[in-house]
Amino acid sequence: MKIGLFFGSFNPVHIGHLIIANFMATQSDLDRVWLVVSPQNPLKPKKSLARDHDRLHLVRLGIENNPKLRASDVEFNLPQPSYTIDTLTFLKEKHPEHEFVLIMGGDNLATLHLWKNYEQILANYEIYVYNRPNYDLGELAGHGRVTAFEVPPLDISATYIRECIKNGKSVRYLVPEAVWEYLETGSLYR
Repeated sequence: MKIGLFFGSFNPVHIGHLIIANFMATQSDLDRVWLVVSPQNPLKPKKSLARDHDRLHLVRLGIENNPKLRASDVEFNLPQPSYTIDTLTFLKEKHPEHEFVLIMGGDNLATLHLWKNYEQILANYEIYVYNRPNYDLGELAGHGRVTAFEVPPLDISATYIRECIKNGKSVRYLVPEAVWEYLETGSLYR
């Protein structure tokens, strides 16, 4: 099976994430997309993140009825901060029957050269890139293992959603309905 790995903090998961994941699962050659909840991105501070299992729960709520999407906690038991190459190596060893493809935004492709062992990623994995508004894909856009996709643009950020929640503003329709209901009844991000 050809699995797309869509890494993210998903802090919280929102409609933009799900549009990208569903697009890749249904309009590319991928069989499934795993949304990999990252406990700690080495390029972002952990203090602003909700607890790992809360973010995983929100992803599960958001994709609960889509058989092409799966929430993954694979990085929860790996050393932190999470490095993509380490996760890819672990998954390849654990699931040799699958072919893994990295899904990333154009902003990440432009800074891929800053990632740990990025040359190894480029040598061993395909990268599916979705467009991000106002970002140039950079030098790697023409690399033979990089394929760019025109995903319908939706400029929603998890930062904006967290700010709305903190300020008592509605995030309905910015997040999946089940996620909105969960956030409305709890104290997460308040």
